Amino acid sequence: MGREDLTADIKRLKRARNAIILAHNYQLGEVQDVADLVGDSLELSREAAASDAGVIVFCGVRFMAETAKLLSPSKTVLLPEARAGCWMADMIDAPGLMRLRSEHPDAPVVCYVNSTAEVKAASDVCCTSANAERIVASFKEPEVIFVPDRNLGAWVAARTGKRVVLWPGYCLSHVRILPEDIERRRREHPGATVMVHPECIPAVTAVADFVLSTGGMVRFAAQSGASTLIVGTEIGIIHRLEKENPRKTFVPASEAAVCPNMKLTSLESLRDSLDRMEHAIEIDGSVLERASKSVRRMLEPK
Repeated sequence: MGREDLTADIKRLKRARNAIILAHNYQLGEVQDVADLVGDSLELSREAAASDAGVIVFCGVRFMAETAKLLSPSKTVLLPEARAGCWMADMIDAPGLMRLRSEHPDAPVVCYVNSTAEVKAASDVCCTSANAERIVASFKEPEVIFVPDRNLGAWVAARTGKRVVLWPGYCLSHVRILPEDIERRRREHPGATVMVHPECIPAVTAVADFVLSTGGMVRFAAQSGASTLIVGTEIGIIHRLEKENPRKTFVPASEAAVCPNMKLTSLESLRDSLDRMEHAIEIDGSVLERASKSVRRMLEPK
């Protein structure tokens, strides 16, 4: 079956299922192109929750689909590719977090949304890469536990002055970006602006012009006067940046910054998921209730 026929099938099934298709910024270009919304995981989940759709199809990885379910518990949430997990999310579990809490009983736990529902349920509040600094700074306690990303946590610690207890998790894609990659790209593109994700190692965020979430990168690229931007995050975002800013040049900081799990979802698996209503996300009731509270606390106005 050709790509046009697949796309037509997906659109037909979407209407029949009263579904909304979400695609993360790191998805394959053809998946982004067929989606109703493209963005970061929390932004997509919030928009899907506000929509009239009864079915949410999340083209991303499991923790993203779980977050959508936390914000839309009465809706059906499908993950087109059941194998699409997140290595960083799997680097921590609830028992491990509880042990860490017992060692720092007075420290609140801030949990990056790139985590399982069980870990969210064992935390006090969630955060995104965009609001992590604000969330951590909002606590009066001098010490805060931050899980699971040690690089985002270190970046937040440097900016807030808090004592941040870090879990040794990391994103396998972002740690592949090295300072020498930034230096090489700058030599190749003199005058280019460098923007990197805070999941990058501290040596990389230290040499960047801007440290931004994926959503922040999309907004900055549109507003910046720079004609060439070096992009330090998973390379899937380049598709969206080029599509929305055709007169600008976007250069990946490193071609090695690829998440294989983000590339598992295809038009075929998206079509099959809608057709068969496959891979629905289910979260245990008590976990769903506690994890939802952690996510919703993050969304409360401060």
